[in-house]
Amino acid sequence: MYNPHSLKAEEFISDEEILDTLAYAEAHKNDLVLVNQIIDKTDACKGLTHREAAVLLLCEDPAAQQRIFEQATKIKQAFYGNRIVMFAPLYLSNYCVNGCTYCPYHLKNKHIARKKLTQDEIRREVIALQDMGHKRLALECGEDPVNNPIEYVLECIDTIYSIKHKNGAIRRVNVNIAATTVENYKKLKDAGIGTYILFQETYNKKQYEMLHPTGPKHDYAYHTEAMDRAMQGGIDDVGCGVLFGLNLYQYDFVGLLMHAEHLEAVHGVGPHTISVPRLRDADDIDASDFKNGISDELFQKIVAIMRIAVPYTGLIVSTRESQKTREMVIKYGVSQISGASRTSVGGYADGGEEEDSAQFEVSDNRTLDEVVHWLLELGHIPSFCTACYREGRTGDRFMSLVKSGQIRNCCLPNALMTLKEYAEDYASEDTKRLALDMIAKEAATIPNDKVREIVMKHLHDMDGGMRDFRF
Repeated sequence: MYNPHSLKAEEFISDEEILDTLAYAEAHKNDLVLVNQIIDKTDACKGLTHREAAVLLLCEDPAAQQRIFEQATKIKQAFYGNRIVMFAPLYLSNYCVNGCTYCPYHLKNKHIARKKLTQDEIRREVIALQDMGHKRLALECGEDPVNNPIEYVLECIDTIYSIKHKNGAIRRVNVNIAATTVENYKKLKDAGIGTYILFQETYNKKQYEMLHPTGPKHDYAYHTEAMDRAMQGGIDDVGCGVLFGLNLYQYDFVGLLMHAEHLEAVHGVGPHTISVPRLRDADDIDASDFKNGISDELFQKIVAIMRIAVPYTGLIVSTRESQKTREMVIKYGVSQISGASRTSVGGYADGGEEEDSAQFEVSDNRTLDEVVHWLLELGHIPSFCTACYREGRTGDRFMSLVKSGQIRNCCLPNALMTLKEYAEDYASEDTKRLALDMIAKEAATIPNDKVREIVMKHLHDMDGGMRDFRF
């Protein structure tokens, strides 16, 4: 029985409801009166139900699709402006006891190079990331209670936050680790993490269990209910996602929106971020073996509908995607991207990927400076801001500010000030020139006179070496 208020995975992610929703969407995808009514509804920026979004997903009318893209662009601009938040993943360990069929970290892979970073190695990696200009990390590691216990993750977080190198500092550590207990989530909260991230991979229970034949990740319910335990443990911000290509995209699209609805219904706040990765080749993994891949065009449509369906949620696209694809989906809704990513364990300090320890092939291999330069040329503001997390604007407090539009009074000033930090401390001359031009242009548009005055003073103070201003 479908119940978004339930804490049982098979009730808030109901197979019957998903199938009924897809049948409804198939029956009404050509009902252009209904389709346009749904699109009209998005003018209010209040989101869509999973059923309404499914109708738009299956609709093939060119004019309706164009309206979807236009609405997505408008809503993205309304909530996020032209700001793009930058981050980098840091893989701590690829030891793993699971048997996931799509991931090279699986237990039976005997030729992948297994590695676990020591605290000294982490220091070197973090200094290398700081020297690029990064301020926000997403920690990744395999599930292994012996090699990667929660105590190891907590020690890594403490080490990362402790490192100050020149003007560098990691100000927000997000964590992507396996589903765990309420007690362990409390420990992560106490360690000062930002967002807890966990991808569902697929919401189809039968397919999920086939893709995860062995190991603790095989337990569908325990994995699917992880976000509830995280929020019970005091973590305000959680990040969801599916791996498109593992299952029928229509099914997982609906499941993902149902999960967002469930979190809103139970905890009063939906996911802080939603990631939309696509399956990629990796060591002993051939993506072509999986028959549910999606085209670039369909991927863009999914991102656009996600934006209008969950307008308050950050959408993330990683370096799995090419420069061309990232450019398109940024326009339609993406608000966070990674830059200069390494998907191996370590790989930053020595300037290249470590051995054969990468989790997937990277499609965008540019340096952070090249990515920042590219964003600036496109008219976007690369933001290294972590202010909301550090000022306690998380969870429902963050969402209330976003929904009321008040977050814009913080986001633009903070984006400009962190971009100024990047320009002064890390940018090439060409990138610095573009950044300073963007800062001057955008600072003049800050609507509040007092805020604009303060920002201009802080920007001036940065010329004298001062750092880390925030609203």
